[in-house]
Parts: sequence; C-alpha cells; structure tokens
Amino acid sequence: MAREAIKARELKRERMIAKYAEKRKALKEAGDLIGLQKLPRSSSPVRLRNRCKLTGRPRGYMRVFGVCRNQFRDLASAGKIPGVTKASW
Repeated sequence: MAREAIKARELKRERMIAKYAEKRKALKEAGDLIGLQKLPRSSSPVRLRNRCKLTGRPRGYMRVFGVCRNQFRDLASAGKIPGVTKASW
C-alpha cells in the first residue's frame, strides 16, 4: 500500500495537469518552447503515473478497471465487478 503522501502528490499532479492543459496546448501550437519551459514541471501529463484507486500501487495496474491486479482478483472473486467471472473448464 502506497503512503498517503504519494497518493496526495498524484492527485495534486492530476489537478495541475487539468489546470494548465489549455495553456500548454496553446503554447505547443504556437511553438513557444520558452513559454513551455516556464510552466511547472508537474503540469506535464507525462509525469502522471497510473496508480490503483484503492491502494495506490503503481505496478500491475489494469486501465480498464482502474485497480491493480491484486485488488482486481479480490473484487472479481467477491463478485463486485460486473461481467467478470473466474474461468473454469
């Protein structure tokens, strides 16, 4: 489980990316590289890391469900994810 500070940092980055998205897009279209450099580093979408919504785990992330593989397995076994069943043959 990730520390709360790391989860909070990711949320802060998400908000900053949303805040500067229009300005970043306009600067890119204008080709103003100096203006892009003056924006905060964390406003770049490349710095965002996909993390599990429940635990904050950065590895084994499943984009479709937004959780890591461990939580996905627990939720699927408990029947809390619609349409997902355990394979048996």
